Amino acid sequence: MANRMILNETSYFGKGAIAHIIDEVQARGYKKALVVTDKDLMRFEVATRVTDLLEKSGLQFQIFDNVVPNPTIAVVNKGVAAFKAAGADYLIAIGGGSPQDTSKAIGIIINNPEFGDVRSLEGVAATKNPCVPILAVPTTAGTAAEVTINYVITDEENRRKFVCVDPHDIPLVAIIDPEMMASMPAGLKAATGIDALTHAIEGYTTLAAWELTDMFHLKAIEIIARSLRDSVRGQARGVEDMALGQYIAGMGFSNVGLGLVHGMAHPLGAFYDTPHGVANAVLLPTIMEYNAAHTGEKFRHIAVAMGVEAAKTMDIAQARAAAVNAVKQLCHDVGIPASLRDVGVKKEDIAQLAKAAYADVCTGGNPRATTIADIEQLYESIF
Repeated sequence: MANRMILNETSYFGKGAIAHIIDEVQARGYKKALVVTDKDLMRFEVATRVTDLLEKSGLQFQIFDNVVPNPTIAVVNKGVAAFKAAGADYLIAIGGGSPQDTSKAIGIIINNPEFGDVRSLEGVAATKNPCVPILAVPTTAGTAAEVTINYVITDEENRRKFVCVDPHDIPLVAIIDPEMMASMPAGLKAATGIDALTHAIEGYTTLAAWELTDMFHLKAIEIIARSLRDSVRGQARGVEDMALGQYIAGMGFSNVGLGLVHGMAHPLGAFYDTPHGVANAVLLPTIMEYNAAHTGEKFRHIAVAMGVEAAKTMDIAQARAAAVNAVKQLCHDVGIPASLRDVGVKKEDIAQLAKAAYADVCTGGNPRATTIADIEQLYESIF
């Protein structure tokens, strides 16, 4: 079987990278952008760092700042209408996973109007055309949506999230500028950082993993483990390293998929609007324990990448425990909530949550086969 890799056409990394947006727009001859972001990023003058550059260069744009956490079908439809009304020919996505995912859905629908029903994009949709060009500017170090072929939309009517996987949706240009991430609150840095770690660990252990993606994921684990605490404390080097680490994780998992942590996290966002990074962070250590015996030597390598040098010579059971404990310690150090109750989960919903998690596309990649009953028990154990 052949393995496929899909990455951005162009990416920029480092402080001041957003200045290259102007070069890219002018070189490609784009006429008018729809800037997709949220009201907080406008209010706190994060997104305006990009729009100010556009203004100074005389480039036309219109702002769509109606994005919400866990973006909904309604928001996507509003974005499609805004793009058409603006007469735009490209998108600039500024923000975390929500603006990035919203932009992907907008861009796909504009160039594939037969998929105007957002629900029709669920799973692997047979779109024919690449989406509208997207220039992606992340403001969180976690989702890596700027380099992935996945996006997640919330169906509020049916209280569910659905994952869309489409090679046509990857942003054309990614701008990874740590200065765009520096002002994130510590809690958001922690949650999105553990989200990035989850991407790396699940991507490394998922059933479709192979040597090239293993390389990305192990390096991402190493960078995140050494940098997240410093990033949460506001140290510039930690923020810069996290910006890179989360992107490297995205290079891998976008091409091989994820696992049960994400499968169980998505329903939490749909039911309670739980921030995706927080949901993953609460679940990760417990699901690692659940999967440990089905991962061969990989947890040993995770432990070493997390800084547990002694794991190289431990027996495999000890090495697996060391990997889980290293993740637990990191979660504790950056202030991740300890239980699902702490993030608003209701015990009476667990049966429905388990059914939704079992049906989630990410669950199929988990290294250990699971059942609805297993998932219910896992939710119960973290409650």
